[in-house]
Amino acid sequence: MAKKFNLAAELRPGAGKGASRRLRRTGKVPGILYGGGKTPQPIAFDNNEVMRNASQETFFSTIIDVKVAGEDLQAIVKDIQVHPARRAVMHLDLQRVLANEKIRMTIPLHFLNEALAKGVKEGGGVVQHLMTEVQISCLPKDLPEFLTLDITELELNKNFHLSDIPLPEGVEIPELAGGEDHDRAVVSIHTVREEAEETPAAAAGAVATGEAAAPAAAEAGKAAAPAKAAAPAKAAAPAKEAAAPAKKK
Repeated sequence: MAKKFNLAAELRPGAGKGASRRLRRTGKVPGILYGGGKTPQPIAFDNNEVMRNASQETFFSTIIDVKVAGEDLQAIVKDIQVHPARRAVMHLDLQRVLANEKIRMTIPLHFLNEALAKGVKEGGGVVQHLMTEVQISCLPKDLPEFLTLDITELELNKNFHLSDIPLPEGVEIPELAGGEDHDRAVVSIHTVREEAEETPAAAAGAVATGEAAAPAAAEAGKAAAPAKAAAPAKAAAPAKEAAAPAKKK
């Protein structure tokens, strides 16, 4: 049974960033309610109540009962802004829904039997989710909380597309109206390529090669160095004169 969500809202007269900051300081969430053939209406919610509901996946794919200014109406979440650091919602947009008007919603896509898929069991592949949400169009009464796709028969290196998703009665995927080019893949199974790790023997060989190369490079460097020019030879000393002439008798 689908979970019911209820939100209490109050009208907010102020607008602009300053008014929104003052509202948040009081524990409120600024928001807006539009659609349904009526003028957009600035409203405010209790932050804790919004956070409690927003923690559940189906809050974003379910018709919400909203009570504002004594009026009970139905709406869907169109946008939510959450503070990146604090547990607080910054803004919440709701769209009124009418029973006889189709709505467009982005809802979760759940995959069944991933571990049993042929590409996993027989091919040793890994499941890759290419899409986790799907936009649909339907009347409010036909809105599903999510769509499911059984991938038991998905083989290795194959894809399942938008057209492979079973749709409940009254539900359409608008993107498929664009033809085959818009029939995007939503899930595939592929093998994982891992880089081969270097073996210890190869690593040791690389080290040894590097060590041997070092002295060889040094010797090559020495050989390549230009030889020093030989020092110029000293000129031969002049020969001493022959023995002095003999003395006269």
